[in-house]
Amino acid sequence: MKNKIYFWITGLSILYSLQSCEDFVDIDSPNFQMVTEDVYSKEKTTIAAIKGIYNQLYVANFSTYGVSLLGAMSGDLLIARTDTFLPFDQHELFSINTPDSSFNQNIWSSAYNIIYLANRALEGLENANINDDLRNDLRGQVLFIRAFTYFYLTNFYGEVPLLLTSDYNTNATAPRNPTEEVWLHIESDLDEAALLLNKQTEYKDGERYYVNRSVVEAFRARVYLYREDWSNAEIFSTKVIDRTGLYGLEVNPENVFRANSKEAIWQITRDGVNNFVPEEATYFTLHVNGTGTTITGNTALSDKFVSSLDSLDLRRLWIGEANTETEHAYFTEKYWFDNDGEVLQYSTTMRLAEQYLIRAEARAMQNKLVEAITDLDKIRKRAGIGLIAESNPGISKQALLDSIMTERKRELFAEWGHRWLDLKRTGKVNTVFGNNPSWQETDALYPIPGEEGLKNPFLTQNDGYGN
Repeated sequence: MKNKIYFWITGLSILYSLQSCEDFVDIDSPNFQMVTEDVYSKEKTTIAAIKGIYNQLYVANFSTYGVSLLGAMSGDLLIARTDTFLPFDQHELFSINTPDSSFNQNIWSSAYNIIYLANRALEGLENANINDDLRNDLRGQVLFIRAFTYFYLTNFYGEVPLLLTSDYNTNATAPRNPTEEVWLHIESDLDEAALLLNKQTEYKDGERYYVNRSVVEAFRARVYLYREDWSNAEIFSTKVIDRTGLYGLEVNPENVFRANSKEAIWQITRDGVNNFVPEEATYFTLHVNGTGTTITGNTALSDKFVSSLDSLDLRRLWIGEANTETEHAYFTEKYWFDNDGEVLQYSTTMRLAEQYLIRAEARAMQNKLVEAITDLDKIRKRAGIGLIAESNPGISKQALLDSIMTERKRELFAEWGHRWLDLKRTGKVNTVFGNNPSWQETDALYPIPGEEGLKNPFLTQNDGYGN
């Protein structure tokens, strides 16, 4: 009985989350005796349930700000400005957060909530009263979301429970699975999603916040990069880059993060919300009070990072400055508060610039240096800085790889933890931070939230954080 009640509540929560969204299908107020099986008995409610997962992505801590915020701090790009965030600040404490941290707990629990919803949807879709084309389309989208979520869980925590069912009793005592097993399942979900979404290359109504084939292939390219499968990383990034009718680098950096920009591959929003402001803006933006005497805000960009950008680099348009007579601070302006009541921006999750950088690295690792330089120079040209093909066409492989890492840092800062994960996947995290006496090698993984360990005795803790 406990499982059925849990499914019933979740089903209701999904449907309730849809009621205020203008573009969703018309749904009668849910009957309080509704169980999850009823959700998948009709095409309209089935589609609505999947849309509800997207809406939950918008409110999930891990996907709205958690990964980007903590990843940028761990990657030495952000510094904390308030006591609330000091435990996450690499400059203050390399033990990034404690097992009982609420922020750490929120990332973990919100990610597993998305996985629960995905698993429940996959189970419901098996016998849903819909045609097979729609079933395959929706299943492909849900498989991708599950793989996407596990990607961040395993990259931040290492070994994590691989939950593939919505059964409460099974999940409540699940131990952590080996990292390799999690990676293999991420790849399996993505491969199946790519097959199911093979014909879905366009965006419905031009809105880039639903998963299609290109989204899956772009993320598959990233996974291949992390897995050091250079050939496939090149192949899959090329698939996306070659869709020039859909994608292109925005000439003006100020347009990159706009809703449905040509550079966007996948964005997150809450469908039907008329005054959308990305949650990241709350945590990355600084403000000067009305009297011009005080700067308020949670985090600031490190001076060291800002100074690493060439004075002519157009990506400085993504950096704001807050000034008073006694204080000066830089902050990220990739996320905007001011939208004049219009939907000007969604949260950008994947974009074309990353695909060029993925392909550049993959090509360089295969000794295709000329082609790698061409890809890297696409990013440098948009930034308005000198081209390697002109200044150093005979660059060595290692120097080119170092340049690619530098451009990844400059281009993708404060986006989805790229810098932190790049340092870890390339084995440079200890080199970069090893001179700091506070750094321990075990800091490369976040702690399993203490609350989770209390609920599940089979959930062991990462090294360096006690039992």
